[in-house]
Amino acid sequence: MANTDSVGLRVFSLNCWGIHYLSKHCPQRYAMIGDLLCKEQHDIVLLQEVWSEKDFLSLKQKLASTHPHSHYFKSGVIGSGLAIYTKHRIHDTFLYRYSLNGYPYMAHHGDWFGGKAVGLAILNIGSLTANIYVTHLHAEYCRDKDSYLPHRVVQAWELQQFIRHTSAGADLVILGGDLNMHPQDLGNRLLRTSTGLRDSYSETAKFDGCENGMTLIADNPFISQKELGPFEKGIRIDYILFKDSSKAEIYCDFMSTTKGSVPDHPFPYSDHEALTAELSQSKTFADPLLLFLVDIVTEARTEVKVGLHCAERMRYTATRTGVMGLALLFLELAIAAVPWLALGAEQPFPRTSFYMLAALCFAILVTTFLLYIFYTMELKSLQGAEDQMRLAVGSLQERLRGFPLAQPHSSQRRPPEGLEPSAFDPEE
Repeated sequence: MANTDSVGLRVFSLNCWGIHYLSKHCPQRYAMIGDLLCKEQHDIVLLQEVWSEKDFLSLKQKLASTHPHSHYFKSGVIGSGLAIYTKHRIHDTFLYRYSLNGYPYMAHHGDWFGGKAVGLAILNIGSLTANIYVTHLHAEYCRDKDSYLPHRVVQAWELQQFIRHTSAGADLVILGGDLNMHPQDLGNRLLRTSTGLRDSYSETAKFDGCENGMTLIADNPFISQKELGPFEKGIRIDYILFKDSSKAEIYCDFMSTTKGSVPDHPFPYSDHEALTAELSQSKTFADPLLLFLVDIVTEARTEVKVGLHCAERMRYTATRTGVMGLALLFLELAIAAVPWLALGAEQPFPRTSFYMLAALCFAILVTTFLLYIFYTMELKSLQGAEDQMRLAVGSLQERLRGFPLAQPHSSQRRPPEGLEPSAFDPEE
């Protein structure tokens, strides 16, 4: 009976707490995170709360040699905050935005403005097709009176539906992110029971990290006791979950978390602890061939680009119209100030006309502001779709040229006859 050596797949997940001007030491912490990722060279990196696309691009440039493939999931006005970096080529991506995500009038919590979502990236890891998911659910601000619990349960329900409906053809499923749920919370149990996902912390043979796998700990200087509520030492709300298939049995050999402090640095990477899971398998089977029509995808991408240009023009028109309305309003205010500046001067416009013009200016400003927000959201959605189509076209063209996506190793390293290569062997 032939045996195969088990090869590890290292997965990293971190909520970066990347809110500029609100999060402490944001630029310095991003530099630290980049240094860590360059040093550790994980196979897959899943980040949350990367709210600035500039930060994503900065990390992308820094990780170009270790993680050449990456994707930033665009959503809402300020983005989803979700990003993925990987050693393996990304063949397709998709974003699903949760239908419920807090309340707009709770502005001090900010979740509603964040465009919370789940991002999917499809990779070919050796001979396995892997569906990689990254997500961030609504925060729990008060455990005793959690007004957001229904929203978080709905998000967990939509998350498990999305995973079930998109992972049918996957050999390996990995979900990483800040679920904002304790291990035994309703939404967590619903997610794991419905999808069959297994918790790396519960499944691992070896663990090195915070007590009970906690990811929000009292020893972290960015965390206040108020955030932890009745849990004095900390809570576990960040996870790396995985699921195997009939083609390959997947195990978690080792899992670790950071422990608050970082050697030679005055503060930690984030207010959350980072997670690393090392997965392994030994059974391998060839991945099924997928047939695509590159001309149809290219045509669709062309139509999306037309929509992008149209949305950009409309947003520019809305901005210009708003500026003109604002200028007209300032002009009217200047004219209205004449009687006060020149004593005895009469109002040059009839009062009714003056009020009608003011109402018109105000209506123009409100309308153009709403249109600007709408076209901004449309642009982000179109840009996200265009990015996905660009990845798909590149993958299709590579297949059509006859180059395999998962190339074998050189003949010197070919295993003896009867031994199949590991499905986790990286692409060259």
